[in-house]
Amino acid sequence: MTKFSAPQRLSASLLLSAASLLAGLSAPAYAQSATMYNPIRMPASNEVTDTLSDKDIPTGFGGFARDYLVTLQKGDQVVMDLLSDEFDTIITLIAPDGTTIGENDDGPDGTTNSLLFTRITQDGNYILRVRPYGGQGTGQFTLKVTRLRPI
Repeated sequence: MTKFSAPQRLSASLLLSAASLLAGLSAPAYAQSATMYNPIRMPASNEVTDTLSDKDIPTGFGGFARDYLVTLQKGDQVVMDLLSDEFDTIITLIAPDGTTIGENDDGPDGTTNSLLFTRITQDGNYILRVRPYGGQGTGQFTLKVTRLRPI
């Protein structure tokens, strides 16, 4: 009969406990945790009217954000409009690799709406992030993506 030391018995006990916990996880529980972040696909019209609320993504510095997924191709020239009468908007374009391509707080029209122009340099799924300036505010907004055509 093999004798194990107290630390060896404790390690074996912890290992068995962990294995028991892992065995108790069901596939649906794992699948649910794997899909917690799920940006909203932009509709075919490339325009959406929606509401930012305290149920959206916490930004980490106050306020909340809502993300939209849009597929863009290399060479696309796009303009993104974010309009709201209920909060001061900021729009951010995030590349497929997670880097920020551009961000705008106030458009050139003197309002607190946001307007962002950019040229896409690689194909992929991009994130358009809607959030309030300074983490302050929620409410209804309209987001529109327009692909500009060269003359």
